Amino acid sequence: MKKNYISISVSSKDLGKRIDLFISEKLDEFSRNKVQMLINNGNLTFNNEKITQTSIKLKKLGTLLLFIPELKPSKIIAQDLQLNIVYEDDYLIIINKNAGMVVHPATGNTDNTLVNALLHHCKENLSGIGGVKRPGVVHRIDKMTSGLLVFAKDDFTHNELSEQFKKKQTIREYDLLAWNQTPKQEGVIENRICRSKFNRKKMAITNQKDIGKTAITKYKLIKNYKINKYISISHIKCSLMTGRTHQIRVHMSHIGNPLIGDKKYSRNNYYTKLPDSLKKIVLNSFIMKERQALHAGKLGFFHPKKHKNMLFKSKMPLDINNLLSILKLY
Repeated sequence: MKKNYISISVSSKDLGKRIDLFISEKLDEFSRNKVQMLINNGNLTFNNEKITQTSIKLKKLGTLLLFIPELKPSKIIAQDLQLNIVYEDDYLIIINKNAGMVVHPATGNTDNTLVNALLHHCKENLSGIGGVKRPGVVHRIDKMTSGLLVFAKDDFTHNELSEQFKKKQTIREYDLLAWNQTPKQEGVIENRICRSKFNRKKMAITNQKDIGKTAITKYKLIKNYKINKYISISHIKCSLMTGRTHQIRVHMSHIGNPLIGDKKYSRNNYYTKLPDSLKKIVLNSFIMKERQALHAGKLGFFHPKKHKNMLFKSKMPLDINNLLSILKLY
């Protein structure tokens, strides 16, 4: 079977780390479980020696080769779903995703995803690095987040784009609406994020250096709207320096600015302090739909094949824009 591989250098600062943790930290597109599965199946070598144990620690310098088996025939159904295509060429495609659409199939969402739609639109022209369930997927945004995503049509483009994401060479800017005034006009949030030990469906900030992954978010307050003496709402722009699960949602909640509509990382009683007219809009458009007011509005990268910088922008969707229009009256 044909295989692709990813090369990872081990330096002196990496010594002592668990090999599965080290690889998952280096490769944002692979979860630790995915890395462990690949290792257990004999898809890892270190200095040309096969590694099959996930718990061993790095003890010397060298090069890891992680082999990615060729994509098996997909069992995912290609579906003729509407796609908002912002840009497309022979190597990649940019999609403006609507809130409510899942990026790729997973437990509980086996169809009606972006990948189902892309399999129909692109036919067989999607990279295989993401595996059977994630063909073409270079990065993701949450189901109830809207905005821009890039998908790769071949493995070279996929690897090159993934490397740019890993090296913080991309532009990923989000607009969001959050509760309360920000602690500063602008700032940088940097810490480690891991799975919550109390709820595995949530992420949490940890102070332990050997757990989780470093997460860095830049934020800038655009405007704070003082609704009344009890509550205010902030329009904030965030830029991702890393791409961890729920990163912006966790970080904004951490500094006291949970996103509107985000039940997972905020208290639900903020909206009760709103005037009735505004409360109704927030309830119906965001809280009841579990739609966090978060939009990936800007995406930039260097095109691996055309060798030029690409920058894409997406206007805020109707729900966020409508709420902003009302907030401007305050």
